[in-house]
Amino acid sequence: MRPRSLAEVARLTLGGQSFDLCLGNFLDEFYALPESGRLEEPPPLLSPPLGEPGRIQDAYLAAVAEELANRFRLSVPQWTSSASRALREPWFALPLASLRAVLILESPPAFRARNLFVSENALSRV
Repeated sequence: MRPRSLAEVARLTLGGQSFDLCLGNFLDEFYALPESGRLEEPPPLLSPPLGEPGRIQDAYLAAVAEELANRFRLSVPQWTSSASRALREPWFALPLASLRAVLILESPPAFRARNLFVSENALSRV
Protein backbone atom coordinates (compact mmCIF):
# COMPACT_ATOMS: atom_id res chain seq x y z
CA MET A 1 0.00 0.00 0.00
CA ARG A 2 1.24 3.48 -0.86
CA PRO A 3 0.39 5.92 1.93
CA ARG A 4 -1.27 9.08 0.65
CA SER A 5 -0.55 11.06 3.83
CA LEU A 6 1.94 11.22 6.67
CA ALA A 7 -0.86 10.15 9.00
CA GLU A 8 -1.18 6.96 6.94
CA VAL A 9 2.58 6.42 7.26
CA ALA A 10 2.21 6.50 11.05
CA ARG A 11 -0.85 4.23 11.08
CA LEU A 12 0.86 1.66 8.86
CA THR A 13 3.96 1.81 11.06
CA LEU A 14 1.85 1.22 14.17
CA GLY A 15 0.36 -1.75 12.31
CA GLY A 16 3.79 -3.32 11.96
CA GLN A 17 4.96 -2.08 8.57
CA SER A 18 8.40 -0.57 7.99
CA PHE A 19 8.52 3.17 8.72
CA ASP A 20 11.28 3.71 6.16
CA LEU A 21 9.44 1.85 3.41
CA CYS A 22 6.13 3.59 4.15
CA LEU A 23 7.80 7.00 4.23
CA GLY A 24 9.58 6.33 0.94
CA ASN A 25 6.32 5.27 -0.68
CA PHE A 26 4.62 8.39 0.68
CA LEU A 27 7.37 10.59 -0.77
CA ASP A 28 6.85 8.98 -4.19
CA GLU A 29 3.14 9.76 -3.98
CA PHE A 30 3.69 13.29 -2.70
CA TYR A 31 6.26 14.21 -5.35
CA ALA A 32 3.87 12.93 -8.05
CA LEU A 33 1.09 15.17 -6.71
CA PRO A 34 2.18 17.63 -3.98
CA GLU A 35 -0.92 18.69 -2.05
CA SER A 36 -1.21 20.26 1.38
CA GLY A 37 -3.94 17.76 2.27
CA ARG A 38 -1.33 15.02 2.37
CA LEU A 39 0.42 16.85 5.22
CA GLU A 40 -2.47 18.32 7.22
CA GLU A 41 -3.82 15.39 9.25
CA PRO A 42 -1.79 14.95 12.45
CA PRO A 43 -0.18 11.51 12.45
CA PRO A 44 -0.85 9.41 15.54
CA LEU A 45 2.13 9.44 17.89
CA LEU A 46 4.43 6.47 17.48
CA SER A 47 5.78 6.86 21.00
CA PRO A 48 5.18 5.43 23.53
CA PRO A 49 3.92 2.35 21.60
CA LEU A 50 7.22 2.03 19.70
CA GLY A 51 9.50 3.45 22.41
CA GLU A 52 12.59 5.47 21.50
CA PRO A 53 12.39 4.68 17.76
CA GLY A 54 8.83 6.02 17.86
CA ARG A 55 9.98 9.31 19.42
CA ILE A 56 12.51 9.74 16.62
CA GLN A 57 9.90 8.88 13.99
CA ASP A 58 7.40 11.35 15.51
CA ALA A 59 9.97 14.14 15.16
CA TYR A 60 10.95 12.91 11.69
CA LEU A 61 7.35 13.05 10.44
CA ALA A 62 7.03 16.66 11.63
CA ALA A 63 10.32 17.58 9.97
CA VAL A 64 9.22 15.95 6.71
CA ALA A 65 5.89 17.81 6.79
CA GLU A 66 7.53 21.17 7.44
CA GLU A 67 10.29 20.66 4.88
CA LEU A 68 7.88 19.55 2.14
CA ALA A 69 5.49 22.40 2.92
CA ASN A 70 8.32 24.91 2.64
CA ARG A 71 9.72 23.40 -0.57
CA PHE A 72 6.34 23.38 -2.30
CA ARG A 73 5.08 26.65 -0.82
CA LEU A 74 2.28 25.00 1.13
CA SER A 75 1.03 25.86 4.61
CA VAL A 76 3.08 24.26 7.37
CA PRO A 77 0.69 22.07 9.38
CA GLN A 78 0.09 23.28 12.92
CA TRP A 79 0.69 19.84 14.44
CA THR A 80 4.37 20.04 13.47
CA SER A 81 5.06 22.59 16.23
CA SER A 82 4.05 20.27 19.06
CA ALA A 83 6.75 19.59 21.67
CA SER A 84 6.11 15.86 21.20
CA ARG A 85 7.44 16.27 17.64
CA ALA A 86 10.98 17.28 18.66
CA LEU A 87 13.83 15.49 20.39
CA ARG A 88 15.60 16.71 23.52
CA GLU A 89 18.85 15.03 22.55
CA PRO A 90 20.46 15.14 19.10
CA TRP A 91 19.90 12.17 16.81
CA PHE A 92 22.19 11.46 13.87
CA ALA A 93 21.07 9.45 10.84
CA LEU A 94 24.55 7.93 10.51
CA PRO A 95 26.28 6.33 13.49
CA LEU A 96 29.82 7.37 12.53
CA ALA A 97 31.05 10.17 14.79
CA SER A 98 33.32 11.36 11.99
CA LEU A 99 30.25 12.24 9.87
CA ARG A 100 28.38 14.20 12.52
CA ALA A 101 29.82 17.55 11.44
CA VAL A 102 28.70 16.88 7.86
CA LEU A 103 25.17 16.00 9.02
CA ILE A 104 24.99 19.12 11.19
CA LEU A 105 25.91 21.27 8.20
CA GLU A 106 23.74 19.48 5.64
CA SER A 107 20.61 18.85 7.66
CA PRO A 108 17.63 20.89 6.39
CA PRO A 109 16.34 23.52 8.85
CA ALA A 110 13.12 21.64 9.66
CA PHE A 111 15.20 18.67 10.79
CA ARG A 112 17.80 20.69 12.73
CA ALA A 113 14.99 22.48 14.58
CA ARG A 114 13.91 19.10 15.95
CA ASN A 115 17.42 17.89 16.83
CA LEU A 116 17.45 15.51 13.85
CA PHE A 117 20.61 15.51 11.77
CA VAL A 118 20.31 13.95 8.34
CA SER A 119 21.98 14.29 4.96
CA GLU A 120 20.82 17.05 2.64
CA ASN A 121 19.26 14.44 0.34
CA ALA A 122 17.28 12.66 3.08
CA LEU A 123 14.02 13.30 1.22
CA SER A 124 15.36 12.54 -2.24
CA ARG A 125 13.96 9.70 -4.30
CA VAL A 126 15.66 7.93 -7.18
